[in-house]
Amino acid sequence: MPDDTMPDDIREPDWEPTLEDAELDELDRFLRAHAGEDALLLDGVHGLLSAVNIGPEHASPEEWLPEVLHDPFDDEDEGRRILELLARLSESICYELETEQYEPILGEIENDDGGTALSAQGWCEGFSRGVDLRARLWEARLGADSHLTELLSPIMALAVQEGVFQTDAEIEPLTEAEYDECLAQLPVAIEAVAHYWSESPPTSDELARRTAPVDRTTTPRKRGGHWVH
Repeated sequence: MPDDTMPDDIREPDWEPTLEDAELDELDRFLRAHAGEDALLLDGVHGLLSAVNIGPEHASPEEWLPEVLHDPFDDEDEGRRILELLARLSESICYELETEQYEPILGEIENDDGGTALSAQGWCEGFSRGVDLRARLWEARLGADSHLTELLSPIMALAVQEGVFQTDAEIEPLTEAEYDECLAQLPVAIEAVAHYWSESPPTSDELARRTAPVDRTTTPRKRGGHWVH
């Protein structure tokens, strides 16, 4: 069917590949207005969708939306708009990965001296929830292939530092310089992991052993600040 005769309700939306700053602000305001204690803000949603888009198996919006939306929309127009922005945010990650322009959306927190610094805490929390959607596939491969662990090392270091990932090993806290270096490595790490799963998808045996996500204790936290892309 030619596109110019396709009914509006099934025509592919004519979306820009990335969101404008004003649109990110709009989504950020909505998330903050509906944020409970453990709710993801914009940086967390970006981390979640990053994991979903680079992971071993596709996760549908029906699977990840409950991690993002917890309250009913005020009306149909609001619902349609927020769902569009979330879909476009997910698609923008795919576009950035394809064009090697991926950049994480990070939090910005205040220092004790009144300045600001970037924080990966929210992004890492979202990323961990995205991994949890396919936890068995991630864990099976991590247990069998140390190369994937190596590729994830900047993300894991930040997540341990922020208390998002728990470990029994005694790990020295990152210095400020090491933390900043891990932040700088996030784009390369995400693109490398995306390439890894594209080149080495789950085996039939790994898929057969797939079960519901495992429980993993995370550290409760409260966050403030602003997002930075």
